[in-house]
Amino acid sequence: MNKYLFSIFLTAIFFAAFQCQAQRKILFSARDGFWEKPHQPGAEPFLLTNKTNLFVKVSLVKPMMEYLRDLAPGLSNDSLARIGNYQFSFFVDDRLIYRTELIPGAPRPAQLEKDTVWTKPLIDNQHEGAWWSQSAWNRFLYHGGDSALTDGHHQLRIELRPYVKAPDLKTGEPVAEGFLPLLVRRYPQIDLSTIKLTPVQPYPGLQVSGAQYDIAAIKKLKAYIEGDAFKHITSVVVLRNGKLLIEEYFNGATRDSLHDVRSVGKTFASALAGIAINDGFLKSEHQQLKDFYDLSKYGNFSAAKANTTIKALLTMSSRFNGDDDDMNTPGNEEHMYPTSNWVKFALDLPLDTMKYKGQWHYFTAGVMLLGSLLDRIVPEGLEKYADRKLFRPMQIIRYQWPYTPQHVPNTAGGIRMNALDFAKFGQLYANGGRWEGKQLLPQSWVARSLSRQLPITGREDEYYGYLFWNKIYRTRGKAYEAYYCSGNGGNKIYVLKESGLVVVITATAYGTAYAHTQADRILQEFILPAVIP
Repeated sequence: MNKYLFSIFLTAIFFAAFQCQAQRKILFSARDGFWEKPHQPGAEPFLLTNKTNLFVKVSLVKPMMEYLRDLAPGLSNDSLARIGNYQFSFFVDDRLIYRTELIPGAPRPAQLEKDTVWTKPLIDNQHEGAWWSQSAWNRFLYHGGDSALTDGHHQLRIELRPYVKAPDLKTGEPVAEGFLPLLVRRYPQIDLSTIKLTPVQPYPGLQVSGAQYDIAAIKKLKAYIEGDAFKHITSVVVLRNGKLLIEEYFNGATRDSLHDVRSVGKTFASALAGIAINDGFLKSEHQQLKDFYDLSKYGNFSAAKANTTIKALLTMSSRFNGDDDDMNTPGNEEHMYPTSNWVKFALDLPLDTMKYKGQWHYFTAGVMLLGSLLDRIVPEGLEKYADRKLFRPMQIIRYQWPYTPQHVPNTAGGIRMNALDFAKFGQLYANGGRWEGKQLLPQSWVARSLSRQLPITGREDEYYGYLFWNKIYRTRGKAYEAYYCSGNGGNKIYVLKESGLVVVITATAYGTAYAHTQADRILQEFILPAVIP
């Protein structure tokens, strides 16, 4: 080969390698659709604040499905799409922080087959939780990214690989990689003199507390929420010894706002079951489903299903094959919502007597079933019963139930109230079931509800009562036990009986990995140190 041809040959190889490298890049931008001017290597660091958006544009040499086929040759595209996808690796300052395999199904198989270029948000504050890419980023933050991205200069590196799992995990070489120098400014600079707390006013059923607390700490909390260090918080309410101590609203919410607190509403089913037992419409929580339904008329009949107790629904320990943390179980709540009859859906489910032997597993359909059962046995149905026996005695007038397809109040979650009325519900339990001198809930029922009925599967030192969660919070070297209602988005009603506290946090961080963690941080790092002497 002469020198001229050799030169052309080398040039072609270099150009092909350059093109391949160019097609294996991840570009970054603060705005989607502005890829003619992405953030350039060597430019000023990308400013990352709590209000920043961050989008990626990924360029591959060939569609992901072809990489999956390289790892598992001989399988069809349908089979590959069920066992493989992207693996994300997040590095901060050349240190691997978190690695995650995307669950098969997102991106969709058709996209895996044809796309060589795609754009997605990692952070989109206006559309939280809309994309699988955001979920990957939020998991990274939850699993070490939040603590790694301290304020200051850092370098973020993201690496994408193909993976298949059949059954062992197998990964390929990197198919795309991107670097982004960061200047992190996620914690607001605070001038406490400019922050004003909302003056607390009386509310029906709640007097104003004169107790002292650390005003500076609550001002700092307010600045953090307004600066999006804690995201999508809509209200924070604190009662001390039954009186209103702190009341703050954010992100457009007011005292009158009705908050969608999702599964916080499950606990209302527990309260109403206790009232129904006290009124004699239920004998006890040990009654069985066969007392209310002819289970032989439903699918997967068995004596064990007929013998399922109300207590098993209250403690989420029935043997129904349903787990909201496992999409593969037939009773997962997402399989229930599209059906036309949710009670039939629940009662048709099979039991799993091998996997579930009395241990806790999160089962929304069971709580819906409890509410529908109560609707059958209380006078005039559950909606009027709840209004007459629970809400009106507590001066809770404005609220909205969601409904099942049969127009029964949906106790699976979603009841809407203002934050102060949710606080009154928490205070009812702190009072042992009494409200303004009247025993609305039996004291014995409150005691059983706020007890450690079962350990929560997969969590250390956390427990479940009658549709109440339980854990210990620690601050300043002291431990504080809390029973609490919890809902998607970071919605909480905390009851700390020994400390005389009820704390309500409402939020709209639905579907995010950080929602519950940030609510716990607000309680543990700000409220408890501020209000407990």
